[in-house]
Amino acid sequence: MSSHNGSELPILCSSGQLLLQPLWDRLRAREALTQSPLFAVLFSITTYVGFCLPFVVLDVLCPWVPALRRYKIHPDFSPTARQLLPCLGQTLYQHVVFVLPLTLLHWARGPAPWPREAPELLQLARHVVGCLLLFDAEFFAWHVLHHKVPWLYRTFHKMHHQNAASFALATQYMSAWELFSLGFFDMVNVTLLQCHPLTVLVFHVLNIWLSVEDHSGYDFPWSTHRLVPFGWYGGVRHHDLHHSQFNCNFAPYFTHWDKILGTLRSAHAK
Repeated sequence: MSSHNGSELPILCSSGQLLLQPLWDRLRAREALTQSPLFAVLFSITTYVGFCLPFVVLDVLCPWVPALRRYKIHPDFSPTARQLLPCLGQTLYQHVVFVLPLTLLHWARGPAPWPREAPELLQLARHVVGCLLLFDAEFFAWHVLHHKVPWLYRTFHKMHHQNAASFALATQYMSAWELFSLGFFDMVNVTLLQCHPLTVLVFHVLNIWLSVEDHSGYDFPWSTHRLVPFGWYGGVRHHDLHHSQFNCNFAPYFTHWDKILGTLRSAHAK
């Protein structure tokens, strides 16, 4: 019986699945942790803070290491503790007060069983790109609306613009409504595309990284916008221009919606 099952594995799993299967098996072996109601909150916070910390260190070193200043968009700006600590506190507060209760409510319905097989590698890539494109369109519409309607801007979105020069920990310095909106878009997209749980985790990690990078204030040779061809991806300078001018570059990542609606402004023209 065991030899029969062993011979079936290469038939049931494609090469793309076999590449991801060891990773997926390790995650399933820790199902007690990953299915815990605390996992989503801990995963989100640790991923976010883990991506922010290197940029915080760079901000501390920048005044003492002149070579770093060539990559910094605002070379004369370094966030102070009075700016960093409220941003970190806001993130922790909202995850405890808002994200955790919602996670507990979802967990109380009973966690969905995880499949035994890993997703196809190409399927994972397609779904991650699809989720990013959907999120980009949804947030673009939400973002334009909250800039064009003064009451929405003052009530919900102004908080995110309190720091004119971006820095990594300011990425999630936002109102509870804005945080809820972004989380809702994420949930709808992975459900709409029927993403594998591993795909969901990969998408969340990538989405957090891209948002932190966009607010980091650093433009490195390996930054994402330099790796994506034809100017399809805006990047950190693109988003920094939105924070300084308010009326352009509303899409979080890609540039096609701003091109279509005439709100794209080149960072080089600045």
